[in-house]
Amino acid sequence: MDLVKPELGLIIWATVVFLILLFILGKYAWKPILNALNEREKKITDSLELADLTRREMENIKADNEKMLKEASIERDKILKEAKEMRDAIVATAKKSADEEGRRMIASAKDSIEKEKSAAMAELKNLSATIGVEIAEKILRKKLESNPEQDALIADYINHLNLN
Repeated sequence: MDLVKPELGLIIWATVVFLILLFILGKYAWKPILNALNEREKKITDSLELADLTRREMENIKADNEKMLKEASIERDKILKEAKEMRDAIVATAKKSADEEGRRMIASAKDSIEKEKSAAMAELKNLSATIGVEIAEKILRKKLESNPEQDALIADYINHLNLN
């Protein structure tokens, strides 16, 4: 049972060795270990702060991107609206121009038809008059083949001319 019950000398030597070991560890090992732990803690803290800063910057960038997307969408809608208005204006102008051109062409065609109608009527009158004169000439030649009839007609023309 001697192993279970320590003696006074063993306790003293164990205490002395423990204190020497504690002194050596405190002087040479604990300071570097504590420094390493402090540096690691500082790196972890800095990394967490950097991660937090990066997260905030990402949120800001995301908010800016969303804002730019909204602005781009508004600008796109504005451009599309302006393009539609321009298209409608161009179509309206083209329709108005086409209507005016159509009316002008119809008026021109009506004028042309009237002129051609007048020319045709004048030609028809001239042709009728020419045919009438030719027919009258043929009839008069047949009727006036005798001399006494021609003399009577001439006398009648002369009398008639003198009266006017």
